[in-house]
Amino acid sequence: MANTIMMVFGTRPEAIKMAPLARVLREWPEIDLHICSTGQHREMLGQVLTAFGLSVDQDLKVMTQNQTLNGLARDLLDKIDKAYEQVKPDIVLVHGDTTTSFIAALAAFHRHIPIGHVEAGLRTGNLQQPWPEEANRRLTGVIADLHFSPTTKSRDNLLREGVPLEHIEVTGNTVIDALLWMREYLTTSSWHPAADSPLHALRDDQRMVLITGHRRENFGAGFERICLALAELALRHPDVQFVYPVHLNPHVQKAVYGLLSGRDNILLVAPQDYQHFVWLMNRAHIILTDSGGIQEEAPALGKPVLVLRKVTERPSVLEGGTVKLVGTLTERIVKETSHLLDDDAAYRQMARVFTPFGDGHASEIIAERLCRWFEESANQRDDA
Repeated sequence: MANTIMMVFGTRPEAIKMAPLARVLREWPEIDLHICSTGQHREMLGQVLTAFGLSVDQDLKVMTQNQTLNGLARDLLDKIDKAYEQVKPDIVLVHGDTTTSFIAALAAFHRHIPIGHVEAGLRTGNLQQPWPEEANRRLTGVIADLHFSPTTKSRDNLLREGVPLEHIEVTGNTVIDALLWMREYLTTSSWHPAADSPLHALRDDQRMVLITGHRRENFGAGFERICLALAELALRHPDVQFVYPVHLNPHVQKAVYGLLSGRDNILLVAPQDYQHFVWLMNRAHIILTDSGGIQEEAPALGKPVLVLRKVTERPSVLEGGTVKLVGTLTERIVKETSHLLDDDAAYRQMARVFTPFGDGHASEIIAERLCRWFEESANQRDDA
């Protein structure tokens, strides 16, 4: 009899990181995988699933316009609880630090359903940075039964918090699985953006700076300062292309389009699907981001990353010298980016492949640990 695993996610980053694990789990005959989407990033999430040849078994459709975090949490708790009643999973898998992850874990805990936390143990030590993600990740960790940590540092964080060692598996990060799989696909198929894509106009003989931003703690003044820095950089470096896939959040759209529209060497585009975004990362000269996942992906491609945040829950990326925290002050962003654009030696020092997040087989390690857990649970029931 197959064991039922219910995988719950709702945002694009979650889907990217869970997709390779879903592909592996669906190949295991002893596992019945049920994918539940909360629909936090409906359009962007659908693009990811299509790229990996996956589909959801259940869509909770929780998002409404101008939804608050409390409103989202309320709706999630109700709908996920009903989904658990219907599916009756043997274990629930959640990922990372989203509201979906914490509420899905909480609903499972209330029903005495075991919880597996993928990408567990990352910490900044500051509940406001990133907000609310740091709290979501910590709260999920308190009630999880299995913790799949990407690094030994994240494992050690959990041990300091009292999680038993036998409940932790150091796996690497599934985002590297996804990245390497997609890069191989793009390379072997000689994939390139279609002629009607705005990316098709990018020139191969010009350097390109890729920008992303979506963190809530940067809303308002933070995004304004970032946009002012980008405007200054575009003016100082007219020979450089700046490409910004603009997040759909209205707070981000207002700042970015209000301050950066109409500039010749700044290309503002819609959020890109995973194929296009991996192509952009591989094509980029430098990446500016406040994303957590890109801090893991870009160094694996040998791309220098300037992080538009004060702290990172991924300190391992800083050790390789390929990622630098620059915050959101306009002058600092301009200075650090210009330094890499103008100083070849400084650029080469950061443009090196470095990844402490595994070799692209994290999904297999997680699947094997889940199967051992099922066996251990069955043996405990037999002994009882």
